[in-house]
Amino acid sequence: MKTAKYFMALLFLLGHGAAAQTLTVTNIAAGYYHNLFIKSDGSLWGFGMDDVGELGDGRTSNTNRPEQILTNGVVGISSGGYSTYVIKSDGSLWSAGLNNYGELGDGTQSISYSPEMIITNGVKGVSGGDAHALVLKSDGSLWGMGHNAWGELGDGTSNNTNRPEMIVVSNVIALATGLGSDHSLFIKSDGSLWGMGLNTSGQLGDGTSNGLTNQPEQIVASNVVAAAAGNSHSLFMKTDGSLWAMGANSYGQLGDGTNNKTNRPEQIVASNVVAVAAGIQHSLFIKTDGSLWAMGYNNNGQLGDGTMNNTNRPKMIVASNVVAIAGGYYHSLFLKQDGSLWTVGYNGWGQLGDGFSDNASPYGSLVPEQIVPTPRPVLTNSIVATTSMQFTAACRLGGAYRLLTSTNLAAPLDQWVGVATNSIIRRTNNLFSVTLTNEVRAGISQRFYRLQGQ
Repeated sequence: MKTAKYFMALLFLLGHGAAAQTLTVTNIAAGYYHNLFIKSDGSLWGFGMDDVGELGDGRTSNTNRPEQILTNGVVGISSGGYSTYVIKSDGSLWSAGLNNYGELGDGTQSISYSPEMIITNGVKGVSGGDAHALVLKSDGSLWGMGHNAWGELGDGTSNNTNRPEMIVVSNVIALATGLGSDHSLFIKSDGSLWGMGLNTSGQLGDGTSNGLTNQPEQIVASNVVAAAAGNSHSLFMKTDGSLWAMGANSYGQLGDGTNNKTNRPEQIVASNVVAVAAGIQHSLFIKTDGSLWAMGYNNNGQLGDGTMNNTNRPKMIVASNVVAIAGGYYHSLFLKQDGSLWTVGYNGWGQLGDGFSDNASPYGSLVPEQIVPTPRPVLTNSIVATTSMQFTAACRLGGAYRLLTSTNLAAPLDQWVGVATNSIIRRTNNLFSVTLTNEVRAGISQRFYRLQGQ
């Protein structure tokens, strides 16, 4: 397997293979509560939270459906906690969003609501963390900006910086920064893995939990091809396709069958892993057969297994055709071989992109739903329930959902134009769930209703 294959899902480096050019969606990234993706025409799209400009659309209005941010020329992306980083085809780096610690690298601590150019050329990769970012240039140099109280920039200090500063002169090939935490990882051309920053849970894998290190230290000497950083845990892959993990493990995010943290890398999967990603307290990986696997925290269904149960062993979520993954706070994204984009998990700010922002348990979707391209409508009148109550449900974008708001309607089901479901199942007295397959046709409101007796 070629090394380049390992970097597709997480590291957002320049360039895509010939096959990727034919995909509808070619690259994905997840922040805390917002997401980004690139289409094959080089356009940038986003959805989810936008209260501090993190979508870069010039507004502060959340969006629960994908919207176009830039029309062309985008070749790389990364999402920080509340920030966005964009690489254009000319090698320039642009950023938008929250900037309290200088993480946008524009020389200020001011919010930016639209992407602004930070570096004019030569940028090959970028990785946004909680409130800091790392930048990889084409000469192999590593640069950092933003929060640095825990040494996550690796410059030997604890001083924040609002301009990119060089950390490593050469030979860096890949980056990973942790959402919700303050540690950083990078890989050199010799396959060595390096880390810096917070280490209270052993997430740097150096055999200690000594608080922090503000200079890069070598963790693994060779054969590392990709890495991912979560809140307080880290994952990496080797050339033999093995998956390794270290750090916090309270929810099973290391996937070793325990809930015990470890400060040394331990092997989780022996072979056939080709991509890895981390959310706050959950982990994702892809195998050579295109299957998607997940482990860890699952309070809002971010693992996509149809439950809200944590798991400390890898669990297969999708059997085939997955080519890229990204983990957010309590949600996950993945890209299939046909270019379709799928989401699962928490949806309080519309970060699933399905047309809803959920504010009632389970606060999102427990099973993956297709977002791009939008599914075509399928209208049926199938009801699986014995009840005298009347109800209606307009279609969502796919997956298993619940009814949200209240209404009383007396018309027969076959007279309700907006119905687009394949099953409506009674759960408790007046609460129902709806299993939907496709979006309702244009012009019909996308809403759900909670049933009330007449």
